[in-house]
Amino acid sequence: MTQSTKPGKTHAKRSLERYAVALETQRVQRVQRRTMTVLIIMQIVGTIGVGIAPSIGVLLAGEVTENEAWAGLARTASTLGAALMGLPLGNLAAKFGRRFALSSGWWLAAAGSTILVFAAQLSLIVPLFIGLLLIGAGSAVSLQARFAATDLAEPHHKARALALIVWVGTIGSVFGPNLGIPGEVVGNLVGLNVYAGAFLIAAVCLAAAGLIVFVWLRPDPLLRLQQLKPHASAPTGKRRGRIRLIFAEMRTNADARYAVIAILTAQIVMVSVMTMTPVHMAHQGGSITLVGITISLHILGMYAFAPLVGYLADRAGHRITIAFGIGIFLVSLVFGALWPDDTGWIIASLFLLGVGWSFANVAGSAFFSTVVSDETRASSQGGVDALSNLLGATAAFVAGPLLALTNFSALSVIAMFVLVPLAILTLSRPRETLAN
Repeated sequence: MTQSTKPGKTHAKRSLERYAVALETQRVQRVQRRTMTVLIIMQIVGTIGVGIAPSIGVLLAGEVTENEAWAGLARTASTLGAALMGLPLGNLAAKFGRRFALSSGWWLAAAGSTILVFAAQLSLIVPLFIGLLLIGAGSAVSLQARFAATDLAEPHHKARALALIVWVGTIGSVFGPNLGIPGEVVGNLVGLNVYAGAFLIAAVCLAAAGLIVFVWLRPDPLLRLQQLKPHASAPTGKRRGRIRLIFAEMRTNADARYAVIAILTAQIVMVSVMTMTPVHMAHQGGSITLVGITISLHILGMYAFAPLVGYLADRAGHRITIAFGIGIFLVSLVFGALWPDDTGWIIASLFLLGVGWSFANVAGSAFFSTVVSDETRASSQGGVDALSNLLGATAAFVAGPLLALTNFSALSVIAMFVLVPLAILTLSRPRETLAN
């Protein structure tokens, strides 16, 4: 009797275990759906405020400083701010969760935008730099939101979840640079100039984004992940200890190192060429309207295809998707190198430059989230974003003298050489290492 009942008890125990696993899976999926909804709304609202920096912020820098050298430094302040905030925000997420880190970043950016209201209205140089530096926190948060989307995503859906957050950022990238018109309306109502009015709107959007994530990002996806995996992104002590772990991860984790190289290479190539294209077009006699259309198409290339890129990365593998990105980059740079004086080819080149960035960045970021260790997940993600922004700012700074000393064709060729290490690594890696 005892022997006959043991199989029945074992079967019942296994059934209960399967039911518990299925129930937990459903709970995680519900949390992930709620997380994605909150992140999408947050990203749309917040990136409207962030999108003001590279457009109206650049114009304000010229107006306030009345000096091209100072204006150039002011234009890079927001990018530098994003680089400086990336790692601290990642460490905050590791210690207190995504909700605390993301809301803190948005509110810091809102404070920067508020400072810029006074800088714009009173033509104050020091507050201008401080405000643009702080508003860079919004860019850092916008980038880290894509990693938050992957915390609880199923392994074969991580790239698509990340890509969706990247894609909705297009809305802010479109509306942010166009806050001048509503800024003028608001300015007239409250007695501010157009720049101050635009930054006032941006401050409201940034503060609202922080409120949205602070109130509704519950349960916190990273804290929930820590519950499922007790060692996932657990705090690692002092800041120096966390940084040491990140560097140790890059030395020992070949997959993570490859993903980081893909992200950084894409950023350097894209920023160096994109930054100098308006200057080159202006030297060729291109109008401001034509330059604006070209940059808009470039931004469209960066974000519009992100969901498709995420689907491809999940289905075909990250290595294949990065390889597509390298190929698109090369086509773009060949156009720029061979036909630098033809406006049509330059527009096509910049559009493809954005598409190539999308393939390499989305696939690289998704792969990094998949292979990075649980202990350094959030801090490493913040570190990658910080390094990406820092190298992007450096590339933009170096590209100016390069263009002055050579020409646009030479700049495109140099960018091709930057792609070579990533191309070699991609070709040498076995497909099964990156396949889902």
